[in-house]
Amino acid sequence: MHDTAMRHTVSAHWWVPAVRGVLTILFGVLAIVWPKITLLALVTIFGAYALVNGAFTLFQAARGHTGQSRGWLIFEGLVGLLAGIIAFAWPGITTLALLLVIASWFVVIGVFEIIEAIALRRRIEGEWLLALNGLVAVVFGLLLFIWPATGALAIVWLIGVSAIVFGISLIAHAFGLRGHRPRVAAGPSPVV
Repeated sequence: MHDTAMRHTVSAHWWVPAVRGVLTILFGVLAIVWPKITLLALVTIFGAYALVNGAFTLFQAARGHTGQSRGWLIFEGLVGLLAGIIAFAWPGITTLALLLVIASWFVVIGVFEIIEAIALRRRIEGEWLLALNGLVAVVFGLLLFIWPATGALAIVWLIGVSAIVFGISLIAHAFGLRGHRPRVAAGPSPVV
């Protein structure tokens, strides 16, 4: 796709990651506001979040021309839908199992966003925001794997704070896309 056309279409779809960011922040705030939330409520909130986030990611893939690979977006959306389905299909999930589902989801999503940022580095400006978003997700997922037995309250707080940070980075990425400009190779100025 021509750089000017891609710049226009990427800028036009900036709102999709912004909505995902807002939903992620909402999930994080709910986890922090209700620190003594029951495990069933946390599973329900996470399941709803993962399903909606997965659906928005698939919508973004279907719309195309986002500057991101459709294949990666489809994979990311399907992983989100799968995590949501697991949460709803297994409502009696243990704290450790829920933690592993959430941690796995964040690591997978984060790795693919970092890969996507690297692939886009020559095509758009601000790809570092997508990479930062992926890094935040990977670090959060790894922290959950490293400290799985820190207690239910600590897990809820960790999930809440990390979700808010992840959401903020998604929104920053969205606004970076909104003002997207194609990269221009440095070279000599034309002689007039």
